[in-house]
Amino acid sequence: MLSLVTYLRERPGARVGEVARAFGITERELVGDLNVLPMCGTSFRGGDLLDIDTDGERIWWHNADDVAQPLRLSSDEAISLLVAARAVAGLPGLRERDRAALTRAVAKLEAAAGDAAEGSARVGVTFEAEGSVFADADRAITERRRLWLRYYSSGRGEMTEREVDPIRLVTEGHTYLEGWCRLSEDRRMFRLDRIADIKVLDVPSDPPPLELRDLSEGLVRPAEDDPQVVLEVGPGGRWVTEYYTYENAMELPDGGLRITLRTPDPAGLLRLALRLGADGRITEPPDLAERARSTAADALARYADTGAAG
Repeated sequence: MLSLVTYLRERPGARVGEVARAFGITERELVGDLNVLPMCGTSFRGGDLLDIDTDGERIWWHNADDVAQPLRLSSDEAISLLVAARAVAGLPGLRERDRAALTRAVAKLEAAAGDAAEGSARVGVTFEAEGSVFADADRAITERRRLWLRYYSSGRGEMTEREVDPIRLVTEGHTYLEGWCRLSEDRRMFRLDRIADIKVLDVPSDPPPLELRDLSEGLVRPAEDDPQVVLEVGPGGRWVTEYYTYENAMELPDGGLRITLRTPDPAGLLRLALRLGADGRITEPPDLAERARSTAADALARYADTGAAG
């Protein structure tokens, strides 16, 4: 379609049949493209859209001269672009050739922006730790090197150290590193904001041959034979459906939910039950529900013992 724009600029009133033959497509496909082009333009601010139409035989471009003007950045666009580019160029772990290319681009933008560039020099951006983790993970994937992680496992409630052969970075709400974990000898997803420390090792990454999973239905898809757990939460516990993959959630009369989910490690939900407190409880399976009650009772007893000792 980009080539089509150039082609039509040079051929006012071009015939539909000739253009279709030139691009090796059907006339119907060409007309479909022509219906999309008027939604495109040279500025994301709106306006400057391509005024192209057809009567079925010929194609007319009514504002070719208007959209042929060089792209110009407004002051706020130039400042935003320069601030973002400088921030990314300062990321730790960025490949040096990329940093050098970005630095050259910043210099060209500053020259082109003129006075507008002065405002960008007074603005700085500081990335949170996740930015550094992302840069190291991205570098390890590109250079095919193994990673060492110190990672907080929410299921276990503990910090672990492990070596991982990285596969890819994916984003769904949070950013995750998918990799082959040498500790568990299995494919795992690691949330970047739970990585406390990361190092790119001088060891080649060597994950076993794996077929990339289709993540269109979510990152976490429990197996059908995983144990089923039922939670009943009040209105204050409805947030559980935003953070946990579940099979169904049935409304309760008090405004709460009965949530059914599957997990390979039901005991990992004990921490969730304690966190919910009065806002929810595990009802099935019975042995897990009893274990949650006894765990809560033990926690309360420890508070009582500490108070007595104090």
